[in-house]
Amino acid sequence: MLDLAESARTSINNWKKRNGIHILRFSLGFIFLWFGVLKFFHGASPAELVAGRTISHLTLGLLKPSISLPLLALWECTIGLGLITGAWLRLTLILLYFQMAGTFLPLLFFPHETFSGSIFIPTLLGQYIIKNCVLISAGIVLGADLQNSSKIKATEQEYQTEVVDFDVDKINITSTTHPSP
Repeated sequence: MLDLAESARTSINNWKKRNGIHILRFSLGFIFLWFGVLKFFHGASPAELVAGRTISHLTLGLLKPSISLPLLALWECTIGLGLITGAWLRLTLILLYFQMAGTFLPLLFFPHETFSGSIFIPTLLGQYIIKNCVLISAGIVLGADLQNSSKIKATEQEYQTEVVDFDVDKINITSTTHPSP
């Protein structure tokens, strides 16, 4: 019975190892794509007002929400599609990191709206922003996995190169007989 439980635990763990990063990448991409698409439609995104005001504040009023929100929507959709497809993953993660850094700006720009009297008591908007720590962490995990995958591929290519350079004609084999004790 213990062998069966251990076998099941091992199988489940191996499945998580094989699929966890892909599930994380896809689910993070889905969230970015979904929330990005919402920003293309006026009034559909609950973050629309704060995002527009934040970008306007950041650009000293030069970029109005009517321009910045479609750009932000495109940016988020690009991140989402990049994560879902796995295409241009390094660039996608850089876009994700910059976008995520921007999501924390309302905590600095509008503390009266993001905290309720104390920095230890966030409002609903503050909680919505602070939970982005999880999304950033997911991006960091994906970036670390991407780096690790690159090292593994480089090692495999190096090994394959060594095998290709192997020259059978230059091997000298000598045989020595040793007397039995």
